Formats: sequence, structure tokens, C-alpha cells
Amino acid sequence: MAQKTHKRKGHWQSPQIRPDLTSGVSKSYWVDSTKPILFKPLEEDMRFDVAIVGGGISGLTTAYHLVREGKSVAVIEDGFIGSGETGRTTAHISNALDDRYYEIERFFGTQGSHLAAESHTAAINRIESIVNEEKIGCDFERLPGYLFMHPSDEPQWLRKELEATHRAGIPTENVRKAPLDTFNTGPSLMFPMQAQFHPLKYLEGLCGAIIKRGGMIFTQTHAERIGAQGVLSSDGLKIYASNIVVATNVPVNRLFAMHTKQEPYRSYVIAATVPKGSIYRALYWDTGDMDVPSEPYHYVRLQNYKGAKEILMIGGEDHKTGQQDDTGGNFSRLESWARERFPMLGDVEYYWSGQVIEPIDTLAFIGRSPGPEKNMYLVTGDSGNGMTHGTIAGMLITDLIMGRTNRWQALYDPSRRPVAAAKEFVDANVNVAKQYGDWLPRYDADSVDYVGKGDGSIVSDGLRKIAVYRDEDDIVHSFSAVCPHLKCIVRWNHTEKTFDCPCHGSRFSALGKVINGPANSDLHPEPIEERGTSAEGEKEAGDKGMEA
Repeated sequence: MAQKTHKRKGHWQSPQIRPDLTSGVSKSYWVDSTKPILFKPLEEDMRFDVAIVGGGISGLTTAYHLVREGKSVAVIEDGFIGSGETGRTTAHISNALDDRYYEIERFFGTQGSHLAAESHTAAINRIESIVNEEKIGCDFERLPGYLFMHPSDEPQWLRKELEATHRAGIPTENVRKAPLDTFNTGPSLMFPMQAQFHPLKYLEGLCGAIIKRGGMIFTQTHAERIGAQGVLSSDGLKIYASNIVVATNVPVNRLFAMHTKQEPYRSYVIAATVPKGSIYRALYWDTGDMDVPSEPYHYVRLQNYKGAKEILMIGGEDHKTGQQDDTGGNFSRLESWARERFPMLGDVEYYWSGQVIEPIDTLAFIGRSPGPEKNMYLVTGDSGNGMTHGTIAGMLITDLIMGRTNRWQALYDPSRRPVAAAKEFVDANVNVAKQYGDWLPRYDADSVDYVGKGDGSIVSDGLRKIAVYRDEDDIVHSFSAVCPHLKCIVRWNHTEKTFDCPCHGSRFSALGKVINGPANSDLHPEPIEERGTSAEGEKEAGDKGMEA
């Protein structure tokens, strides 16, 4: 059981709820279709066997497995449960990996590829067993998945993946086309026994199972510092723990250790109504490439909706975070792609985006954190397969904390050196280095006066870089544009009204509040003078001239 220590001295006020991470245009169906999963915030110092930072699928699955082992566990989440990337996924539960098995073979060999397939298949099975054992109503269902060719690809790439999946132990089948009546996908690869669910209903079920077994969950509690002794909240309260798990999508407790080995991408989703039964229920993916703008990647699934309708979710159009100006165009391109292939598509009900963390050698980092602390663990690098990678984390990290050997631990070791991905390592870090060129004023506005209502920009003010947002009430909010992680200059995202870091993917709301790590603090307020519009200035100068 958890042990209480002492309450904080003096007056204590409930912390303000962190900003809604789904504000603006970007609101997922999952968040909109459920009530926020909230628990009390941390109110006093406490002691546990394990402290887990992050209330998404990785953190909660790890907590679930540990409480089943008899450990006292605390989960700390600074928003509501699932308010991070788990609430922004499309929730494909799959052993069909986005980076392809022939690529995994290139980096990890045939044995590594086999272990990858084994672990993701085990994750699908584990989710199903948890759903059944805990009686979680989350729309879980088994269904096939179909990988079909992007128009720019050649059939040999599909044959290459077929052979690689067979070597990995997955019984894929080559079929003439995916079972879609409205367009001809051409030759496709069928992955049997995939799955899907409602991710927030699943997390709600996990929360109930954790609480039932004595675990504790604290929401609206921001972990300001994470160390070997435990976690310090932004309200000065402490959770002492023998083991600490950082499950925050990207680690927020390390400046360098992981961020040179992975890259952040934004991925976009639209959800539109279709008549029930008009599309064969399966998971669908094409072979597009997120790093080639002319060959965008797409992924599709169905979800039960209202009455005689289903929702078709179409995702893709990925790009590196903070490195694309016309983010609104990604949604419109997804809709055009979908309407061309699914003419029964009705109104688009939801638009949202999510953060995908891509390891340069394709597989997530799960296990003991690099560094001197032997009691700290992390999970990061979902690589577009967050539901299964997060479930693998729950099984693998639990084994490590319990002192057991796990067959997958070397494969996912966060300390691994991606020697076979040397070119990808260089390319990724050269890209980051180029982003520091934003310290030059070439793309900045020269005055806050040019920022319209509901819009933002980066303004150069002497040697200062200022992130400026003018709200709908014409009030100007200004912050340092320097990302608190590693001092890159953030960029304004017009579509989602956020400031995004193009180096390592940290994101901040229009009011400067941190949304995505690796930054773990808000943008620093920075005053800036508003001098009036250019036209007003010219009129004032003209009036003075007339007076003279």
C-alpha cells in the first residue's frame, strides 16, 4: 500500500487545470465522445514502490501490470487521462509495422525482426485478454489489415515485405486487391488477426482495474522534476518512489539522451460519416513515405457512430513537427484523397493531429533509462504503433522492475547504439542543426502590429525573438520564442494555433503553455511594445507635418 508522509506546510491551493490539449480545430473523436477521465490532484507528499509519469496507454498499462504484481503504484498526469497522444491516435492495434519488416531486418537482422513481430503480436493478444478479464467495454474487435501500394511504388516492394513478414513469423497473404468496392487498390498484403478499439474507453477500464488493486492516479498534477528519488510536482509536493517510469511520449527529464536518436512528426486525421456497412471493416494502410511530400502515407479505419452511420477515419500527410507552414492544407488533402476513393463519404465531423515519434532505426525505446540512475525507466519512440508499443512497455518494464529477464529487452533497449542507422542518425541531426538558423531574422515579422486577431507570429525585437499571439479580444500575449528545451526558435502553427519547435517537437499553446515535450515548462513571458499599425503611424507623421 502507498505510504503517506507529511502534508505540505501552509496554505495549499488546488492547481489550475492544465490547458485543454484538444482546443482549436484539433479535437479527436475519442475525446469528444467520452467524459474527461479525472482524479484528484496530488495533495500531499506520498511514498510508493513505483511512480509513473504519464497517463496514456504506456503509463497505465505499466501501472496495471505492476499492481497485479503487488507493487504500490502512483500514476501522475498533468491533464486528464489520455489527454496526450493516446487520445489523438486512430488506435490501430497491429503487428503490421509502419517501417516495414524488411527495414527492421536491415537494422536488427532476421532474429530482431522475428522478436519485433513476436512482441507486437503478444501486445495485441494482451490487450484482448485485459479487455476480457477486466470486462472493459471499449469496442474491441479483431479484424484483418490490408497494406496496399501507393501509386508511386512498384509491386516488388510488396513482395519484399511479404517475404520479410514470413521470415518474422507473421502469416501474411498476398491478395489481388483489398476488399474495397469503390476503388482498386491493386495487389495488397493481408495481415490476419489485427484489432481496433476505443482508446479512451480502454484507458478508463485500465484505471478502474488499477484503482481496484490499490493503485493511485493523480491528474492535473504536473511533474516539474523527475529524479532517482521520485517526482516533484509544480506545487512543491513530492512522490518518493523506489522506481520511476517516464511514459510521457518523449522523455521530459533528459536534455540529450534520446532526442538525437528519434524525430518528431505531426500526423493528421479527418473523421467523416459513412453509411453503416458501406465499407468492409478492416484496417487499411498504403505504402506512402512520410519523408517524401509527393508520396504521403495514408491509414484508414472505421468506428461505430450514431444510428445507421459509421465514422471513417483517414490519417496521414505527415511532416516533421514545426517544419511545414500550410498545415491546414494537410486536412484538405486528406479529404480530397478520401472522397476520391470513398464516394459515400458524408460530412467531415472531426479534424485532429497527433505527434508521432520516429526512432531512426524503426523500433521504440523501452527499458532502463540511459544515465546513472539504475531505478529509472522510459518508453518513447512509438513509430506510429503506439497502442502495441505502449502495451509492450507495460509487459517489458514490469519484468525489469520485478528482476525478470525479458526476451525483448535488448531489442528495445534505450541505450542501444543505432550503428546500422548511421546515415539516418546523421541526416536527422543535420536537419535539427539547420533549424537553429531561425535565430536569423529573415522570416520574422518586424512588428507586433502586423499580427491580426486570432493569429500569431514570431517577431524580432532587436536581439530578442518574441512569440506573439493576439487573441479575439485584441489582447496581445507575448513570450520568449526560445524553446526551453534546447533553445531552438519556435514557429507559429496557423491551423492549430500553437507554437511548435522544429528541432525536437516541443509544442506550446497560443498562451505559451507546454503541450508536448521534451520541453517541460512553459514559454517565458516576454513584454513587447505595440506601436500601432503602419497606416496609423503614417497618418500621425502626416498630421505632424501639416502642423509644422
